[in-house]
Amino acid sequence: MQKTDVLIIGAGVVGCAIARELSKYRVRVLVVDKNEDVGGEASKANSAIIHTGFDAPPGSLESELVNAANPMYEKLCADLDIPFAKIGAIMPAFTNEQFEQLPAIKEKAFKNKVYDVEYLTAEQLLEREPNLNPCVKAGLFIPREYIIDPFLLVVAYAENALENSASFLLNTKITGISTNNGAVAGIETTAGRIEARYIVNAAGLYCDEVAAMVGKADYTVNPRKGQFYILDKNTSCKVNHIVLPIPTKLTKGKLMCPTIHGNMLVGPTAEDLLDKEDYATDAAGLASIREDVSKLIPDIKFGDAIMQYAGLRANRNPEGLRVDTYDDVKGYVNLSGIRSTGITASAALGKYVAQTLIQMGMPAEFKADFIEKRKGIIRFHELSRKQQDDVIRKNPLFGKVICRCETVTEGEIAEAVRRPLPARSMDAVKRRLRAGMGRCSGGFCGPRVLEILARELNVSVEEINKNQSGSYMVTGEVRAGKVRQGAQNA
Repeated sequence: MQKTDVLIIGAGVVGCAIARELSKYRVRVLVVDKNEDVGGEASKANSAIIHTGFDAPPGSLESELVNAANPMYEKLCADLDIPFAKIGAIMPAFTNEQFEQLPAIKEKAFKNKVYDVEYLTAEQLLEREPNLNPCVKAGLFIPREYIIDPFLLVVAYAENALENSASFLLNTKITGISTNNGAVAGIETTAGRIEARYIVNAAGLYCDEVAAMVGKADYTVNPRKGQFYILDKNTSCKVNHIVLPIPTKLTKGKLMCPTIHGNMLVGPTAEDLLDKEDYATDAAGLASIREDVSKLIPDIKFGDAIMQYAGLRANRNPEGLRVDTYDDVKGYVNLSGIRSTGITASAALGKYVAQTLIQMGMPAEFKADFIEKRKGIIRFHELSRKQQDDVIRKNPLFGKVICRCETVTEGEIAEAVRRPLPARSMDAVKRRLRAGMGRCSGGFCGPRVLEILARELNVSVEEINKNQSGSYMVTGEVRAGKVRQGAQNA
C-alpha cells in the first residue's frame, strides 16, 4: 500500500500542471492515470492554441482562468523548453450577417478583459492573409492568440514535476475512492490501495465517473468529437495567422492555422457523442470541414492532407468549467467542464487548485530548492551545421537519421526512452519527437523506432505497444529471424 499527501487522478495537461505547481511545496504528490503515458486523452488531440478567452462566457471561471493564464506562457515555455509562437488570430466576415456580428464579438472580448482586439478592413486582412476569400468585408484581429506544441507541454509539466519529487503511476485504473469520517482516505486501483489526505479529480472525460465514487456526480460528461485535417508542410496554400470563423449559436466553427512545426491544421467538427472511446474519423465529418473552411480559404489544398484525426472534448451537462469542493467530503477537489480552452487554462488551474488545497489545510511550505527550468531533448534539425557536428562527436547516435520526414535521429529517440518520464510506446515517441508524423506516417521509420525502443527498454519487439497495453506492433514470427509488422492499431 502506498501513501501520499495529494493524489491527482488524471495525467492530462491539467493534472500535470497541478502536479508541477504542487511540487513547489513540501508535500508528497502522486499522479495516477489509466493510460500508458501522460496526455493520453483530450490533451493529445486539440487545436494547439493558447487562447485569450475573448469569446468565453463573461464572468465565468473559464474566462478568469484563461485570461490569467495567457500572459504566463512566454515565460513558462522558456522555462520548460517548449516550442511556442506568437502568431495572433483573425476573424474575417464574408456576409452582411457576419459583418453585423463583429461589434458584439468585440464587446464580448472587452467584457472578458481582452482589450487589444481590433477591427481590420478588408484590405488589411488580405494584406495579412492573401489566401483569404477575396469577398471578405472586414474582420477582427486578436493578437494574443498563440500556438504551442501541446504534447510537449504535457510532457514538460510532468518531467519538471518529477524532477521536483512528484511521482507518476501510469497504466493504473481507479476502481474506487474511500472516505472516513466525512473526509477522503484513499483510492483503490488495479495496482492496489493508495492512501491520500487530498484527492484531486482531473480525469477529464471520465471526471463524472470518478465523482460518482464519492457521490458527487451531479453532472454528466459526454464526449464532443472534433475531427481535423493536417496538411503537408509544403502545401501551396497557407495562412500566417489562426483564421477563425464567425461563430454560430451551435458551434465556434472550423478554423485553419499553422502548427508550431509548419503544417497546416484544419478543423474541427463538433459532434456530440455517447461513446468516450470513439476516435474514428468519417467521410461526412471530413466533408463538412472541406466545405466550411473552403469558404474562408478558397484555394486550400485538401489533397495535401497527410493525416486526419479526431479528439474528444469533455462536454459537461450542465455546462461550465467548475472547481468544486464539498463540506461532507473533505479533502476532495472536483474539476469538470474543461473543454477546448483546457490547454491554455492549465497554467492558471495549477495555481488555482494549489491555492484551493492550501485553503483546505494542505501544508504550504515552499521548497527553497525548487527547480524551475527543464531542458528538453535536443531538437537536432533545429541546430546549425556546426552544432550538429558537435553533438554527433559527443554522441554518434545523433548522426543517424531515423525519421526522414521530420529529421529525427536515433540519439533523440534513445534519449526519449532514457528521460525521467520515459517513452515506452510508439505513440509516446511520436508525441515527444514527431517521429512518424510526417508524410509517410511512420511507413519508413516505424520499424527502426520499434527496434530502438526494444533495445533501450531491453525487451523484445513483440512487447512494444503502439499505445495501450495489448496494442502490439508485431504479431509474431512468419519465418526464422523475421517478424511481421502487425496491422493491429497501426
